[in-house]
Amino acid sequence: QVQLVESGGGLVQAGGSLRLSCTASGSILSINHMGWYRQAPAKQRELVARIDSADTTTYADSVKGRFTISRDNAKNTAYLQMNNLKPEDTAVYICYALVRTTVYNTRAFWGQGTQVTVSS
Repeated sequence: QVQLVESGGGLVQAGGSLRLSCTASGSILSINHMGWYRQAPAKQRELVARIDSADTTTYADSVKGRFTISRDNAKNTAYLQMNNLKPEDTAVYICYALVRTTVYNTRAFWGQGTQVTVSS
């Protein structure tokens, strides 16, 4: 029904920046909110950032002040600008969207994940 494609991961030195993007396509009436989770080995999956249809944003305490999430509603795309990256930010970043696919049906969809590695 809906597919999410994300990009922008890579290898960067501590203090550097990366910009992730996530684009949703398919049977979409509207998107309630979009964001990114991250998963590192032996760690709990963490909600990094979220943005809703009113452009209200939420951030994990660990990234607040360093990361900025935004969205382009016309393109069904969210962006995550990551500045002042730290080694502890190293993880697989997985985008999601809570999508209204019909008048009566809303569900979550997930991207394929992208690796972010920050060297010290």
